[in-house]
Amino acid sequence: MDSKFALRAAMVAMVSAIAPFETAQAAPKDFEFHLVESEIKQSNDAVVAVKLIDKRTGARVEQAVVFTTRMDMAPEGMEAMTTSVDVLPSNEPGIYRFKTNLTMAGGWRFSIAAKVQGEPDTVESRLEFKAVQ
Repeated sequence: MDSKFALRAAMVAMVSAIAPFETAQAAPKDFEFHLVESEIKQSNDAVVAVKLIDKRTGARVEQAVVFTTRMDMAPEGMEAMTTSVDVLPSNEPGIYRFKTNLTMAGGWRFSIAAKVQGEPDTVESRLEFKAVQ
């Protein structure tokens, strides 16, 4: 009788130890946006492209839902200077493209937030690049 109880207790302990690993989900820190180019030509209809990477595998993440974007000149000390950002269709899996009006040459910051399908938390990034003439 005691051996059956010990066996059951060992099985429960083993299942309890394994279960958290089976249901573990990725965290926002497991994903990261990267600029496709760090220098972008200044224009009224400049295109900023980013890729979303799963840092655990190095693979691009497709079909994330981008719901927040902001473009400002914070790197130049002008955070209040913002411009519009419009989503463009993607021409490549895992690449997200945006049209914006880069009114001046210099440093720009692109803030972006997205939901990755199947993940409960939001992925957020602040990416800095240069607008060049």
